[in-house]
Amino acid sequence: MSLPAKSEEPSALATTPAPALVRRWYTRWLLRALAVTSLGLGILGVFIPGLPTTVFILIAGWAAMRSSPRMHAWLWNHPLFGPMLQNWQAGGFVSRRAKRSAAAMMAVCAVILWLTPTPLWARILACTCMAIVLVWLWLRPEPA
Repeated sequence: MSLPAKSEEPSALATTPAPALVRRWYTRWLLRALAVTSLGLGILGVFIPGLPTTVFILIAGWAAMRSSPRMHAWLWNHPLFGPMLQNWQAGGFVSRRAKRSAAAMMAVCAVILWLTPTPLWARILACTCMAIVLVWLWLRPEPA
């Protein structure tokens, strides 16, 4: 009996990391709820300035890997969200485009924050948090 010939291109699902499902059913359901909620917030983050997309997609990928192989495979192979997950899995990479987008959105949020009547402590706290996240983000390696 001969083995089937290997194809030149591996299928997309073959490159998807194997899910590490949790054992307890209620933990799977909680993680699945976290994945769906994070995915929803990540999608909203595409349209709402100041709401991060990448962080929520990473959380959704982590939770989906432990709760739903189907959702995880969908996220991993998605044209918009897949590269974020794949870059992170490959070594914590964040694309320059994502870094620039995050910096621009945080700048817009900071300007809006300083133009609205908010307490001074809230402005300083929010801008400090955004600055720390930006420094961390720009120190992340970029994919080749």
